[in-house]
Amino acid sequence: MRDFTRKKVIVLLGARQVGKTTLLEGLHNKNEKVLSINCDDLDDTLLIEEKTSTELRTLLAPYDMVFIDEAQRVKNIGLTLKKIGDLKLDTKVVVTGSSSLELAGEVNEPATGRLIEYHLFPFSLTELAAETSEREEQRMLEQRLIYGLYPEVVTFPGDAKRTLMTLANNYLYKDLLSYKGMKKPDILQKLVRALALQLGSEVSYNELSNLLGVDKETVENYINLLEKCFVIFRLDSFSRNLRNEIKKGKKIYFYDNGIRNAVLSNFAPAELRNDMGALWENLMVSERVKRNAYTGSYAQLYFWRTHDQKEIDLIEEEDGILHTYEFKWSGKAKAKQPASFATAYPDSPFSVVSPENFWEFVRL
Repeated sequence: MRDFTRKKVIVLLGARQVGKTTLLEGLHNKNEKVLSINCDDLDDTLLIEEKTSTELRTLLAPYDMVFIDEAQRVKNIGLTLKKIGDLKLDTKVVVTGSSSLELAGEVNEPATGRLIEYHLFPFSLTELAAETSEREEQRMLEQRLIYGLYPEVVTFPGDAKRTLMTLANNYLYKDLLSYKGMKKPDILQKLVRALALQLGSEVSYNELSNLLGVDKETVENYINLLEKCFVIFRLDSFSRNLRNEIKKGKKIYFYDNGIRNAVLSNFAPAELRNDMGALWENLMVSERVKRNAYTGSYAQLYFWRTHDQKEIDLIEEEDGILHTYEFKWSGKAKAKQPASFATAYPDSPFSVVSPENFWEFVRL
């Protein structure tokens, strides 16, 4: 990796079980001297927790490469990484975290300028097509829509249900439930289920607050935490010119369709489902997030809606241009850009993304 030459700490963030450890194993060659520190193990955590710069140099300098796995377990990890970054070691240091709870809260500020951060997601359709073919992935599309793209699900499809239920029940909330701000885990699980049921729809924090019997601030805090554990992500509403545009709306998507369906314990085949449109939209938006992350795009994603029910599923703003998209599971479904949007934001290209033409939209 070119970034290693800059003597910066590399940080890999992503949900549990998306392949961070496997990626680490492929970053070094067999001739390099490697130190692996797994911070899910208390003994390993104590190797680096609250150490002086001298102690860290003594520990790390003898190695060509150091892996610090699940670093969010380390108390004051931000300060530790700052010290490591300041040492400017020849040692390549790679840190992983299955949540950005502490990493986002403590690392970004004290270690500013010393880290290079990457996000790792479940497989993308483009990655899978590179190993098989786009034609094969087209054939597997309904499977991907229902079971998602976690590595173990793709590799062992016969155990997909069990794998996803284990992920959803045992791993999804592991970091959240140990977090100091998590006081009502039962509310968290009800919230995730409510969000799964509202997939592709605008969500109201007030409605969720009434549904769950907690205050709006708690709902917002828990959604923030779910984002930091890479379970869900939000799109804000786009609003610039029109008086009747919804200005503070939010839509919430899951990073993986399989996790969403596991939350609802619903793996019914496509022909028996009434949510295929929502699953298609979720898959396409999450694939676009992966594409943009992996291609280094800084595009901003939004949705658009007005109070008189005009809407656009996705707006991508990049370099001053608004690209607009509508997602249709049925290739026969028709859609066009609302006239009010076209008038207010001229020269904004519009596309309908369906199973017949989606590769251009998701391809890296």
